[in-house]
Amino acid sequence: MKYLHVAAAFYLLTVFVAHSSAASADSAPSIEEIWKLVQTQQQEIEKLQQELATAKRSAEVQSQKTKITEDRLDSTAEYVEQIVQNNTDGQAKTSIGGYGELHYNNINVASSSKNSKEADFHRFVLFFEHEFSDQWQFYSEFELEHGLSKDTADGSNSGEVELEQAFLQRALNDEHYLRTGVFLLPIGTINETHEPPTFYGVERNDVENIIVPGTWWEAGAGVGGHYSNGISWDFAVHTGLETPISGSNAFRVRSGRQKVSKANANNLAYTLRGSYTGIQGLSVSASLHHQSDISQFSGDGVGSANLLTLNGSYTWESFSLKTLWSKWNIEGALVKAAGADEQTGWYVEPAYTFLVNQKRTGIYARYEDLDAARNRDKFDQWEIGLNYWPSENLVFKVDYRKRNHDLGSEAERDFKAFDLGLGYNF
Repeated sequence: MKYLHVAAAFYLLTVFVAHSSAASADSAPSIEEIWKLVQTQQQEIEKLQQELATAKRSAEVQSQKTKITEDRLDSTAEYVEQIVQNNTDGQAKTSIGGYGELHYNNINVASSSKNSKEADFHRFVLFFEHEFSDQWQFYSEFELEHGLSKDTADGSNSGEVELEQAFLQRALNDEHYLRTGVFLLPIGTINETHEPPTFYGVERNDVENIIVPGTWWEAGAGVGGHYSNGISWDFAVHTGLETPISGSNAFRVRSGRQKVSKANANNLAYTLRGSYTGIQGLSVSASLHHQSDISQFSGDGVGSANLLTLNGSYTWESFSLKTLWSKWNIEGALVKAAGADEQTGWYVEPAYTFLVNQKRTGIYARYEDLDAARNRDKFDQWEIGLNYWPSENLVFKVDYRKRNHDLGSEAERDFKAFDLGLGYNF
C-alpha cells in the first residue's frame, strides 16, 4: 500500500507540473481548477487500489487452487501406486517361459539292421516362476519328452513327463542365495543351461549324457555366492543316485538317476562348484560331487563315489572354444572287478560365427572321447555342423556325426549320422 501512495503522489505531482507549465503561457490555474484536478486524481487512485485488491485476492485464490490441485495429484498418485502394488502382489509377478526342440536323425549303422530314420519332438518344456517378494522366488520346469508318454507293446515307455525343477530361492543379499526343493545340479556346461539356442549340435554332447548324467536334478538344499569380481560358488546337499550293480546297465551312472520319484534317500550326496568369469570372454568352472554309497545299499561291493568335472570356454571376437573333462572314481571290490571303477569322458569344441543376411550363423566341430561302464559307451566321435539363428531365441541346426567304438566286439554299433533340428526358447 505504501508503494501505491508514493506512485499516486508522484503521478499527481507530474500532472500538476504539466498543467502549471501549460498554464504559464497564459495564466495560473484557479483554486477551483486545482481542486477539481485533485478530485479526479483521487478517483483514479481509489480505482487503482480496488484493482490491486482484486489482483491480490485473485492471486490468493489461485495459490489456494494450486495447492488443492497438488494435493489431489498426490492423493491420486498414492492411489494408483496402491492399485499397482495390489496387482503386482498376484499374477503380475508370475511369469511363464519354456523351450522345445524337434529332431530328425538319419543314422547309418555298421550293422545295417540297426539303421534308422526318425523324427522326434524330443522335448517340450514349460517354465513357471513366481516372485512372492523381493526376497522369495519360486522356479519350476515341467517337461514332456518324445511327444507323449504311454506304455508300448514291449512294456517300455515311449516318453516321459518330468518335473525337473520346483524350488524356492531366497536372496540373502545382493550376492548370496539360499534354495530348497528340486533343482538342477551345478555341474558341467549344459546341465543347468540347455535351451537349444544356447548350444551347438542337434543332440547334446555325449559326455554330459553318459558321464555327467544330464539332465540331472535332485531334491535338497543349496547355498551360493556370486561376486562382482567374477568369482562364484555353489554348494548343495541333496538326494543321490541309486546305481544298479547287475544286469545290462550295471554300474551305468545314468541308470542310477532317481528323478526325485520316491527316491531312496539312505545316502545323501554333496555337490560343490567354483567358477570364474572375471576376464572378458573367459568362463571356467570346477565341480566336485560326492556320494557315500552310489548304490544306496551297504555291503554290496560298491561304496563311495566322486565325480570331478572341469570345464571352460573362451570367446574372442568371432571365434570360441569350449571344453569339458569329467571323471568318476567309484570305490568297491565289485565295481573294480568289473572295470567300471573309473569312468571318464572329455570333449573339445571350436566354433566360428558370422552373419548371413544379417543373422548370426555358426559353424563348429566337436571331438568326444568316452570310457564308461558299458562297452557300448566306450567310443570316440567326430561331429561338424552349423547353427543358424534367425532370432536370438530361435535356431535351426544341421550336423554330421561319425562314431567309432573302442572295442572290436562293439564295432557293429559304429555309425554315421545326419541330423536336422530346430529349437526355441522364450
